[in-house]
Amino acid sequence: MPETPTLPADPAKVPASRANLVLAVLAFAGIVVSLMQTLVIPLVPRLPELLDASPANTAWAVTATLLASAVATPVVGRLGDMYGKRRMLLVSLALLTVGSVVCGLADSLAPIVIGRVLQGLSAGVIPLGISIMRDELPAEKLTSGTAVMSASLGVGGALGLPAAALIADHFDWHLLFWVSAVAGALATALVVSLVPESRVRTGGRFDLVGGLGLSAALVCLLLAISKGKAWGWTSGTTLGLFAAGVVILLVWGAQQLRTSHALVDLRVAARKQVLFTNLASVSFGFSMFAMSLVLPQLLQLPEATGYGLGQSLLVTGLVLAPQGLVMMAMAPFSARVSRARGPKVTLMLGAVTVAAGYVLNIFLMSQIWQLVLASCVIGAGVGLAYGAMPALIMSAVPASETAAANSLNTLMRAVGTSVSSALAGVVLAQMTTSFGSADVTSQDGFRTVMAIGAGAALLALAVASFIPRQRPLAAGPGAADAVQEPVPAGSGGKHV
Repeated sequence: MPETPTLPADPAKVPASRANLVLAVLAFAGIVVSLMQTLVIPLVPRLPELLDASPANTAWAVTATLLASAVATPVVGRLGDMYGKRRMLLVSLALLTVGSVVCGLADSLAPIVIGRVLQGLSAGVIPLGISIMRDELPAEKLTSGTAVMSASLGVGGALGLPAAALIADHFDWHLLFWVSAVAGALATALVVSLVPESRVRTGGRFDLVGGLGLSAALVCLLLAISKGKAWGWTSGTTLGLFAAGVVILLVWGAQQLRTSHALVDLRVAARKQVLFTNLASVSFGFSMFAMSLVLPQLLQLPEATGYGLGQSLLVTGLVLAPQGLVMMAMAPFSARVSRARGPKVTLMLGAVTVAAGYVLNIFLMSQIWQLVLASCVIGAGVGLAYGAMPALIMSAVPASETAAANSLNTLMRAVGTSVSSALAGVVLAQMTTSFGSADVTSQDGFRTVMAIGAGAALLALAVASFIPRQRPLAAGPGAADAVQEPVPAGSGGKHV
């Protein structure tokens, strides 16, 4: 028999006077994790020379992080629900710090890949932080707090790219990882000092078979997506990985429905509100990443192409930086809309805004200010949507499954991002024009990817329309757990 979840009837909340401090610490931890993902970007073209390895091998410095993040996110979320969200948050930050130190000491490929794997295992920080907020923040702070935590992903990227470009151009490249290590250590110390541990836990046993099965399926699918272009989309390796991933996923789903300690409660995940929010998250992850692929190339292509802007990587980072800041600035507005009209409306408004930003970018792409404008509109839409997604998830799942549910939602966004990277890469590689002795992506290629990004945002809008209507998240008692479909009392970690 499964253990009875530890669910206090009236768990103590952080005093309102301290809530903003806890929120700031958790948001800083989220920024540190997203900063880690961005810092390596300026190094990618130089890694073959720096590490004396082939480009195909050095690409594993990025791929390994992607795979580790996908595996860690659902597992750490479930462990957080079982053994303590703050505890797993500290484990994640410690892994990031250790991984950064390993990379900072490395001069060859193997330790870099090991360090990047350790860094990728910290990907659960943001969903864990959101889940801690549900348990610890007063109801009137929760909606805005989760929106800020979600937006921390954009802030880290906004700050990380120009800072990384500046460091890579003027200092030893190892400094990038030492910055990440110091930031990770600082975030760890702040969490230890200021963030309380939640008493809301499920107990029970960890589903090791389910964890291994989901990890194997994700590795197969994401490896095929990320390496398909290099290996060939119709190669035996790529098709074999896709087939293996699908088969393992089906077997894993059947196993999850039979076990009493499932890694992912598929019955809860099948609730309309959770299911359609996760599907919309896949589309949003796809749409958001399309811009990250197009704008840097447009900015750095030579002006002689007729549409490139001939800018340095540092200028590129500075152009993209306002987008992340707009995401953070939209967090309070996202919370207000969710309180007044419900998070479904906020999510749909975000989708429309992202689509509008891409359409704007299709027609305005010849000046730096035009790219800044388009990226900020897209960032505003992402900020609205990312603030609404945790509210939709948390209002439809038991408190004892918050971290696992938020982690699954984060994973869905990452899947969308990976698919976007693969598809956009194919489009950009196929739609080229001759420039000197080389082929470069044509202007129509960039516009096509932007159109696909707009289409993905509109798909997210259509999917979100199927989310059941909710009551507005009005501040006050019970606001944190307003639901469209009541969750049975005491369901905890059990199937419902």
